[in-house]
Amino acid sequence: MPFIQPVDDEEFAAPDRAALGYVPNYNRLFARRPAVYEAWKQLNGSIRREMDLRRYELATVAAAQQLRSSYCSLAHGKVLVEKFGLRPGDALSEEEQAVQELARKVAADALSVTEADYDRLRRFGLSDDEIFDVVLAAAARSFFCKSIDGTGVQPDAQYRDLIEPDVLAALTVGRPIDGF
Repeated sequence: MPFIQPVDDEEFAAPDRAALGYVPNYNRLFARRPAVYEAWKQLNGSIRREMDLRRYELATVAAAQQLRSSYCSLAHGKVLVEKFGLRPGDALSEEEQAVQELARKVAADALSVTEADYDRLRRFGLSDDEIFDVVLAAAARSFFCKSIDGTGVQPDAQYRDLIEPDVLAALTVGRPIDGF
C-alpha cells in the first residue's frame, strides 16, 4: 500500500492502459504530477533511443537490483526474458558483465566510478558515448526507482501472471508485489 493516496485519472491512465492492458501502480502515483511523468518519459525515451535495447535493459536491471527496486527489476527483467530469452542467472558476456557492473556502481555510489571502469568497457569496443549511455540509464533508473519506492508503491499484481514463478522470485529484490 503506498504511503500517499493513489490517484485514479482515467484520461491520464489511458496511454499506459493501452500499452500494457492495465493501469500500473506507478501511473496512479505520477497522476499527481503529470508534467513530471511526461518529463520522465521524454528523458528515459531519449536515453533508450540511443542504446542497443539489450544493453539498456541489462544496465537498467543492474541499477534497479542495486537499488533494491522490485518494480523496475520485474519490469525490465521481463523484457530481457521476453525479447532475449535471458533469465536471471544466465551467463553474460564479459562486456555485458562490465556494463552491469558500471550501472551498479553508478546506482550505488557514483563517486566509486573510476577511469578503470571506462577503460574496461573501451577494451570491449564501447565508445565514450556508449559508456555515457550506460551511466545515463543507471542514473535515470535511480530517479524512477527512488520515486516509486520512496512512496511505497508496490509492483503490479499482474506480474504474478506475466512472469514465471522462479523468475518472479529472482527479480523481486525489494518491495513485495501488490497483494502479496
